[in-house]
Amino acid sequence: MALVNFRREAAKPARPPVNGKMVALLEGASVEVMPRTAAKVESFAPLFAKGSRVYIAHIDGTPIEEMLATAKRLREEGFEPMPHFPARIIRDEAQLNDWVARYRGEAGVEQALLLGGGVAEPKGEFHCAMQMIETGAFDGFARLHVAGHPEGNRDIDPKGGEAEVMAALKLKQDFANRTDADMAIATQFAFEAGPIRDWAKRLEANGIEMPVHLGIAGPAKLQTLLKFAIACGVGPSLKVLQKRARDVTKLLMPFEPTELLADLAADCPSNIEAVHFFPLGGITATANWIAEQRGHE
Repeated sequence: MALVNFRREAAKPARPPVNGKMVALLEGASVEVMPRTAAKVESFAPLFAKGSRVYIAHIDGTPIEEMLATAKRLREEGFEPMPHFPARIIRDEAQLNDWVARYRGEAGVEQALLLGGGVAEPKGEFHCAMQMIETGAFDGFARLHVAGHPEGNRDIDPKGGEAEVMAALKLKQDFANRTDADMAIATQFAFEAGPIRDWAKRLEANGIEMPVHLGIAGPAKLQTLLKFAIACGVGPSLKVLQKRARDVTKLLMPFEPTELLADLAADCPSNIEAVHFFPLGGITATANWIAEQRGHE
C-alpha cells in the first residue's frame, strides 16, 4: 500500500526544500503515536493526509481497549493504523489471537509492527517477534514490519555488537522469502548518517533485503531528546546531542533533524525506503516540520 504524504496543520510561511533528494527521502513518511498522546489531538485530519500510516506504540501497562480505540479512531479519520505487538507483554497465543481478531474486526487493521518489547522479562510464552509470526496469527495481513537497530541493541546483544540482532533479522528475511508476506524493517532513531549508512550496507552483506523505514526523532527540545535517546539505548550517534548540549548558544534551541536528513539524502542507501518519525517534541511540530521541508503551503 502506497503511503500518502504529510501536510501542515495551519498556514505558515513555507521554507524552500533543502534539496530535491531530501524531499524525495521524505516521501511516504510515517509517524508514531501513543494512545495518551493521540487523545490530546483534536483531529488528525489537519495534520496528515488521508491514507498516511500511523504506528500506535503499545507501552507495557496500556490497556488493549485504549489501543483499539486509537486504531479505530485513526481508521475512521482515514488513516492506516499500524499497532505495535510487543511479544514480551503478551501472555500467550490465545491473547495474541484475541488482540489480532479485535484489531481486525473493530478497527480494520491490516498492518502490524512486531517487536520484542521493552520489558526485561517476558510476561508469557513469547519473547521475540519471530515466535508471534510463526503462530500464523498474522496470516492475511497486508504488511508486517519488524524492529531494526542501526546502532545495536543491548537487550538482544548484552555484550555489544550485533550478532544476535542480525541473526534475528535473517530469520525474518527467511520467512519473507518463503511466504508472500510484505515485510519491512522499522528502526530505532539515530542522530548521525554515517552509522546508518554502514548498517544499511551490513544488511545487504548479510542477505537481508527487507526495505528499511528509518527511525528519525522529530523536532524537540534537546533535553527531551537526550532523555529519550538514553532510555532507548541510542548508541554512538548520541554524541551528536551531547556535543550540541555543550554549546550554550544552542542549548535552548529546538533540535531538528534537518542536518541529519540532508546528509543522509545526499548519499542514501538504496534499501532505505521511507522515513518513520518519532514525534518526541509533539505530533503537530513534527507534521509541520515535514511540510516545511517539502515546501508545502
